[in-house]
Amino acid sequence: MAEVLLPAALGRLFPGLGRRVTAEGGDVAALLADFDARFPGLRDRVADSSPAIRRHIAVFVDGERADLTTEVGAHSKVEFLAAISGG
Repeated sequence: MAEVLLPAALGRLFPGLGRRVTAEGGDVAALLADFDARFPGLRDRVADSSPAIRRHIAVFVDGERADLTTEVGAHSKVEFLAAISGG
C-alpha cells in the first residue's frame, strides 16, 4: 500500500480521514477511487470531471510531479498539496 499525505482541509471535510493514510491503486486515479470508496465525495474535491487534478491541488509521487495517470508503487510516497495564495 502506498503512503499518502493529504491536506489538512480534507480531514476537516471528511472526519476520520487523517493526514497520513495508506491506499491501494496502480496509479493516482486508482488511489482516488480507493479513497472515494471509503470517503464518498473525496475524489471530487481533488479531481474534476475532465478528468484532471484540480488547479489548486498539486500531486507528487515519490517526489515527482504527477497527474492521474502517474503510476504508484506499493511502497510509493504520494503527496496531495493544496495551493497557497496571497499577496
